[in-house]
Amino acid sequence: MHILRRLMALLVFAVSYSTGLGTAFAADVLTGDARLACEAILCLSSGSRPSECSPSLSRYFGINKKKLSDTLSARHDFLSLCPASGDSKEMSDLVRAISQGAGRCDAVSLNAGLGRWQGSTDDGYPIISNKRPGYCNAYSSHEYTAFDDDLPRYVGTPEERGYWVEAKDYDQELAKYEKELAERKKHEEWLNGSGSGGN
Repeated sequence: MHILRRLMALLVFAVSYSTGLGTAFAADVLTGDARLACEAILCLSSGSRPSECSPSLSRYFGINKKKLSDTLSARHDFLSLCPASGDSKEMSDLVRAISQGAGRCDAVSLNAGLGRWQGSTDDGYPIISNKRPGYCNAYSSHEYTAFDDDLPRYVGTPEERGYWVEAKDYDQELAKYEKELAERKKHEEWLNGSGSGGN
């Protein structure tokens, strides 16, 4: 939370400097998309998002274009409406990291984006990489973000049908995965045994 307090202070200072008003009034000066953009930067810099984040996050995630690259570019443009977004290299990098990673680095997105199909259409299964994409690493490891233990974790191995889960669900999903893996191996052994005349 120290990082978020520092980021909040930086945003308030930048807004007060750019508007010529004192910091006491800076938070009340912004309206419309500029205010929502600053709030979105704060809300997307942490894994915990209070209900006050709902308007800014709805605005941010409501930006959708036909192409992913256009969506990411439009989201970057939206975040850039915050007066503090270009005040330093760190802030510019943060806005870029958020626009590339926010909404693409949760467990559901990682499973969808990092999977490839193995086998036939009827009896195949997805192989999901356990390597986090570079844009997720840039987002989660930025000096102004604070995800602590909120990042998705990988259960199992790609070769054994592993997958990403949200950090809060890890223990439960690991137990489920290990049970299913044991049952699958037992079934495979049975099939191999009966196929080779073992029954």
